[in-house]
Amino acid sequence: MEKSTEVKTGNVLQAKRYYSGFELAHDTYNSISAASDGRIYYVLSSQSYEKAGRIYVYDPMKDSTQFLADLDHICGEKDSKTIPQGKSHTNFYEKDGKLYVSTHVGFYEMIDGMERLPVNPPAGYNLYPGGHILSYDLKSKKFEDLAIAPHGEGIVAMTMDKKRGHIYATTWPSGYFLHYNIEKGTLSDLGKYTANGEAGTPGEDYRVLCRSLFVDPETGAVYLSTSEGDILTYSPGAASLKIAEEVNLRLDYFGTYDPAMPGSMGYNWRQVIWYPPEEVAYGVHGNSGYLFRFDPRKPELELVDRITSLPSKKSGMYDQFSYGYLGFDLGPDGETLYYLTGGPVYAGGKRVEGVDKISKGGAKGLENLHLVTYNLPKREYMDHGPVFYEDGSRPTYVNSIALDRTGNVYTLARFNHNEKVIQDLVKIENPFSV
Repeated sequence: MEKSTEVKTGNVLQAKRYYSGFELAHDTYNSISAASDGRIYYVLSSQSYEKAGRIYVYDPMKDSTQFLADLDHICGEKDSKTIPQGKSHTNFYEKDGKLYVSTHVGFYEMIDGMERLPVNPPAGYNLYPGGHILSYDLKSKKFEDLAIAPHGEGIVAMTMDKKRGHIYATTWPSGYFLHYNIEKGTLSDLGKYTANGEAGTPGEDYRVLCRSLFVDPETGAVYLSTSEGDILTYSPGAASLKIAEEVNLRLDYFGTYDPAMPGSMGYNWRQVIWYPPEEVAYGVHGNSGYLFRFDPRKPELELVDRITSLPSKKSGMYDQFSYGYLGFDLGPDGETLYYLTGGPVYAGGKRVEGVDKISKGGAKGLENLHLVTYNLPKREYMDHGPVFYEDGSRPTYVNSIALDRTGNVYTLARFNHNEKVIQDLVKIENPFSV
């Protein structure tokens, strides 16, 4: 990893790296969460067609990690010779002492210059069978395979209605919307929700898929966004999704996008969460870094503040990660948002710029990792400064977050281990205590 080229002054946070024992660990999106037992559960991803991703747990009291299971083993596909369950792209959701999570494909095929769901598997292997919805019993320590996504697609986003026991998910690459009823054990396929999703042809029926869904716990309705800026909603028993009228995400402050072209999230929100005190959702738009407040019952959407890093605010530029950041969640106090975002790097007093355009979501150039907090009742923004490892190198490709009961921050980030770049667990001490 590259060392910092800037003079680090003011607040600087230090990140502690953990090697969980998986030498193939690659970039993970979401898929790290705190559970009621006080521990942090996370998935390490694999790009290999020979090895699946793995689930681990971190115990803050013991300051140690533990391997729990291989994803293919949980899914009953250990010796199936199919393209493995390489990833999870969803957080863990807890209900009645069980955690729920889903799986995704990690091995891709380059088709027309883009990473696609394989149609030509490696010799001796079969095509990817589809992502699974899984549960983990915190008491018995046992996993259960609950359902498999149709059409041989991975699960790219998921949320849960904890009150009613419903799971909602979307698939990659085509964007099928799924509804799983935990009590009945039934899975419903509501079809594609946005053209042909990321399986489409750029400039025609390509649409980047939403990575974050939320449920209004009172009504039970689930919400997601589209690259065109529409907000879609679905309630159990409905025949299909519908567009939320009188409100959308096509805001000038978010920028201007061609929804049919890859390289950004378009007008999609990047991450969104429910905020119980106000009974509304708060979310962040990826490329611009604007925090917004969405009241689905009015409906009404309003901008709150730009919560990018302070250096990003001063530069007036978008961040280098073209999709924006998924590391956005409510802290243990129930009123402070925590956001892991990017910040420009300066060399010789000049901002280090990346490429102008990329054909898929990713980093356009090198940047720093910053931890930003935003207290909602006080409308108080704070950039706690850049984050570095103890040797001065940077955590990169950060798109996840979890917080323990004492306010320590966890994520999955790239770092060097035995002269190889992997992505594994990283801990940042409570920024309000350092």
